[in-house]
Amino acid sequence: MSNLTAEQVDDLHTRINRWYLENRRDLPWRTGENTPWEVLVSEFMLQQTPVKRVLPVWEIWLERWPTPADLAGEEPGEAVRAWGRLGYPRRALRLHAAAVAVTEQHGGQVPSTYEELLALPGVGSYTAAAIAVFAFGRRATVIDTNIRRVHARLISGKALPSKSLTVAETRLANELMPADLAASCLWNVSVMELGALVCTAKSPACGACPVASSCAWVAAGRPEPDYVPRGQAWAGTDRQLRGAMMGVLRAAQEPVPVELLTSVGRADIVLPEGLVPAVAKLRALTPPPEQVERCFSGLLADGLARRVGVDRVTL
Repeated sequence: MSNLTAEQVDDLHTRINRWYLENRRDLPWRTGENTPWEVLVSEFMLQQTPVKRVLPVWEIWLERWPTPADLAGEEPGEAVRAWGRLGYPRRALRLHAAAVAVTEQHGGQVPSTYEELLALPGVGSYTAAAIAVFAFGRRATVIDTNIRRVHARLISGKALPSKSLTVAETRLANELMPADLAASCLWNVSVMELGALVCTAKSPACGACPVASSCAWVAAGRPEPDYVPRGQAWAGTDRQLRGAMMGVLRAAQEPVPVELLTSVGRADIVLPEGLVPAVAKLRALTPPPEQVERCFSGLLADGLARRVGVDRVTL
């Protein structure tokens, strides 16, 4: 719990909300006129991917699948193909499964309550709260990385929040949430945007922050974080190899030979012209055979690839 008075909390709300209304980004899923499905798709895509990478893919998805039933009627592999390079493609499978659940269990309409949303495939507590707030205007506490960072600095005086969400953080977020319905919705999006644009992880622009004069972290001299966040490795990892394999499958218009993925050093397989760039990226890697087998088997086990007959594979 914070030591702020009700008047101080109200003052933070006023300043941060005013800043948001003057500085917010023009995001197509925050127009106030979006369908719940449009918001749901955006929240799935934004879970682990920056806004600038989501924007073009979100627009393409909604043109192709404007309703949950449209996506549910496709094969899951098409969702994976259309996911492109957003990363973590299992999200595409979960989004497809959520579309099926909405279509079959909710008459094609995205459910509006937190509990019903939480029951959908791929929807966790953050995503359920975000959809409830941004699609239906309900009062719920949204807690993402940006919000946690603003709270950590503004109230707790820490450079970064804990590595994982704590009970104390949740309690603080609930305490800061306005009781009024409309005010709570505005506060959620305002503090999230402040964390995304000003109170950033690496280069916070404290000079542009509307509440810098009340910030516990600034008052303490902006102390260093208790830990150094580790960047995720890429070169030589399973993620890199799986991504290259997925690139080939996305580019293919029909099932490809298994050995095209599992014999990455081979150059004697005749390729359709459209596959050449993706296969070139895969062949540029030099993984050991056990990593190749592990990654290929993992794609099959995760449902991101499926065998066709004995010797071919597709999305």
